[in-house]
Order: sequence, then C-alpha cells, then structure tokens
Amino acid sequence: MINIPGSKKQIVADKSVAFLEFAFRPFFLFGAIFSIISLLIWTALLRGDTTLSLYGGSLWWHSHEMLFGFTAAIIVGFLLTAVQNWSGVRSLNGKGLLLLLLLWLAARIAFFFPEQLPQALIIIVDMAFLPLAAVALAYPIIKVKLWRNLMFIPILLVMASSNALTHYAAYTGDYALSSSATTFMVLLVTLVMCIMGGRVFPMFTANGTGTPRVNAINILEKLSVISILVAVMAGAKFIELPSMVVAIIFILTSIIHAVRVIRWKIWVTLKTPLVWSLHISYWCIVLGLLLFGLSEISSLVSHSQAIHTLTIGGMATMILAMISRVSLGHTGRTIVVGKTMTVAFLAIIAAFVIRVFGLYLLDNYSQVLSLTVLFWTIGFGCFVALYLPILIKPKVN
Repeated sequence: MINIPGSKKQIVADKSVAFLEFAFRPFFLFGAIFSIISLLIWTALLRGDTTLSLYGGSLWWHSHEMLFGFTAAIIVGFLLTAVQNWSGVRSLNGKGLLLLLLLWLAARIAFFFPEQLPQALIIIVDMAFLPLAAVALAYPIIKVKLWRNLMFIPILLVMASSNALTHYAAYTGDYALSSSATTFMVLLVTLVMCIMGGRVFPMFTANGTGTPRVNAINILEKLSVISILVAVMAGAKFIELPSMVVAIIFILTSIIHAVRVIRWKIWVTLKTPLVWSLHISYWCIVLGLLLFGLSEISSLVSHSQAIHTLTIGGMATMILAMISRVSLGHTGRTIVVGKTMTVAFLAIIAAFVIRVFGLYLLDNYSQVLSLTVLFWTIGFGCFVALYLPILIKPKVN
C-alpha cells in the first residue's frame, strides 16, 4: 500500500524522505528544540528546582551543549545544505544524513548518563560528529575543486579540536583550560559568522529591500578577516599575552567590523525583519568584540558579558534569522516572514539585552536567567511551531 500514489501511507513515506532530503531540515529543527530544552534544564539546575548528574558537571555541560550541541548542529545543517548549491554535487541525504543526526542525538543523550556509560564511549560519540560532518562537506568541494570554500573543512576540524580540549579539561578538572577551549569555540563561530556575513549580507540587504548592493572594499574585507583571525588566537589565551595587547586587538577588530557593517546601511532594512535581524546580529558581534577587549582592562565589563553578547546577541540572532530564511528558500517558499517571526526576532534580542545588561537593573541573577530563557524559548519556540510543518513536508512546487 505504500506504493499506491495518493494513499495516506504514501504521503507519510514522502514526508519521511523530505525530512532527510537536506541537512537543514533535521538539524535546524532538532537544534532549535534542543536549545530550548537544554536552557530550561540549565535554569532548573541553577534555581535548585532539580538535580541531575551530568557529564562534566552542570556548568561544563551548559557551555558545551550550547556550543557543540546546538550551534554545531546549525552550522553543520547550513554547510551541508549550502555545499550542494556551491558545487552542484548532491550533498549528504537519506540514510547517511539520518546516521549523522542519530550520532549527534546520541551524544546529547549520553551526557545524562555519566555513571552508567563508559566515559570513553561518551567522548567518542560526541567527538565523532564534527569530523564526520567535515568529511561529508569535503567530498563535493574536492570533487569539483571548489577551493574557495575549502576553508570550512579545517574550520570544522579545528572546532573538533576545541571540543577535544573541553573533554580533556572535564577529565582533568582543568577549569582554566575548559574556559579557554569554550572561548576558542565562541570565537571560531564568530569567525564563521564574519566570513558568511561578508559574503551574503550585502546581497540579502539589496534583494530584501530593493536597494542597490553595497560594493565591497577589498582592503576592508581583507582586514575584517585578518583581524578576526588574530582575535581568535589572542582571545583563546592558549598563549598568554598581556591584557593590554589582547584589549587593543579586540578593540581594533571591533572598529574594523563596525566600519564594515555600517556600510551595509541597516536603516534601509527597518521594514524587512529577515534583513534587519541579520544586521543587528552583526552589530552584536561588533559590540561583543568591543566588550571582550574592555573586559581585559576594566572591571566594569565582565568576560561573561562579552561572551554572551557574541553568543546570544550575535550567534542566536543570526542563527534564528538564517534558519528562517534558509528553510523558506530551500522549500520553495517566498522569503518573507510575518508577525510571528518578527516577534521571535524581537524576543531573542530581548534575551540578549536581559542576559548581558540585566544585572545593572536587577540584583537577582536567577531572575535575569529566567527572563533570558523565557525570551529565548519564545524566540526559538516560534520557529519550531511555525517551521515544523515546513521542514517535514516536501518542497513546494
């Protein structure tokens, strides 16, 4: 009966195939859902509402899972989808994609059973995801000699190395190394955002607003990439540099990227949520880099504020905007969002503002965290509710 055209069982089968047609479908959906669940658990743990034995401890688990669980899933979903457009070669799909998804999911579950599962098994399962994704990404790129995009392969492998360092830090109890490794990952993702932003944001702005595309200034684009590369190495602190030197590197990097993003003219995007949300995410990168530099030389700004500006303001806002856009474009729909996703973008921006600046107004950290997670849940919850049918159904003809 499955093969009878138009039958109910045939429709179910088609939906199943559609869900594994491209990597963006499962990884955007599962990543968004996981981010909500993990933050709700993190809030419950800090408030004392529940107790859980987590691999690496609750703080290690939180930072690891938001980076190597949630963010890595979105990056892999995006890259394994984009590579087919870049190369014209069929990207990972079907059973291969399902296996990669199940591997990612297995690692997320394994962290809840540190006493029941061998530590080596947990590490291997979690560590395998990014290298395997890099292999899947490498095949179409190398096949057509698309060397311009080859850089994403070593970036994924360096991210995998950062993951290995977090596991080593958990094993040894080296909290300084754990902090350096997670900061390194945050800055690596920031590097990816800056590269992709420079490539597509001017085009998205022109297409979305009907205004002329801003032409790139070659020297500015090179400085943008070089400066963020230097900032990644300086900020991770695997090699100790004087605080003033690190501060100067980050402040100069922030200025360079501010010049870059102001040229993209956020003021022409104010009626286009899918575009102004991307601009705001990039402005948060500028602010995060500035705060990172200031945190090195001033007690008025904390390292946590800088990191959460980059992660919630930069990453989460850009992720929400990009997965909304990619999901519409790759399923044959008009690339326009309505009121629901506009509310979602505003909610995630509110989450950033509350998490980074909330303690200036509220004395209770628990309240700040709870409000942050509430707005995050609204933001990504809107995406899940609105895009679930889009991601599981076949492409619109």
